[in-house]
Amino acid sequence: MYVERVSRLAGAVVWRNSPVGVGARPVLPDGCMDLLWSEGRLLVAGPDTRPYLPEGPARSWAGIRFFPGTAPALLGVPAYELRDLRVELAELWPAASVRRLCDRVAEAPDPASALEDIALDRAAEAGAPDPLLRRVVECLDEGRTVAATAAELGLGERRLHRLCLTAFGYGPKTLARVLRLQRALALARSGTPYAETAVRAGYADQSHLAREVRELAGMPLGELLAGRG
Repeated sequence: MYVERVSRLAGAVVWRNSPVGVGARPVLPDGCMDLLWSEGRLLVAGPDTRPYLPEGPARSWAGIRFFPGTAPALLGVPAYELRDLRVELAELWPAASVRRLCDRVAEAPDPASALEDIALDRAAEAGAPDPLLRRVVECLDEGRTVAATAAELGLGERRLHRLCLTAFGYGPKTLARVLRLQRALALARSGTPYAETAVRAGYADQSHLAREVRELAGMPLGELLAGRG
């Protein structure tokens, strides 16, 4: 069972997921990065460009999902280095520090809240996130083109591309596709007909929607809505 709540860290979501039934469900691209806890290990989930299927037997997880573009400043690593990866936190931070954090989470009544506290501590050290990154997300999520987004923000397209690689793990075109996918899934899950979903989410037509869902989510939209993703 998956449950989440709004975090005290701006834009973030705290979540827990316990296995129910047989088989793990794929994690879909969403433009975010997560700090994860499972079976005594702290890991980081990088930004995905394709569905990620957890390996091995189903197990319980806790995590904090950061608002797009904000995790690299907290973790101290550019997002493109973690694209489509799950890595041990000890590969990014000193091993002794990670061991202390693992003990802290293991001893906490709620591991997800402990992860949130760790993130809040890091955010206090790192300072406020760059507001330009949120504007990038807002512009692309409104359906603006890369060129229009760059112009709106007073950036050249090459500079915007470099900024996105560091903050989001991929260029603005890929980020726009991922955000559009999430808009479409939200509409479809609310019962909006596929044809209307395609138009409102910013696709050329329903066929375009179907192709993008297959490519980014790894299965047809109908299977996602049936609970397989």
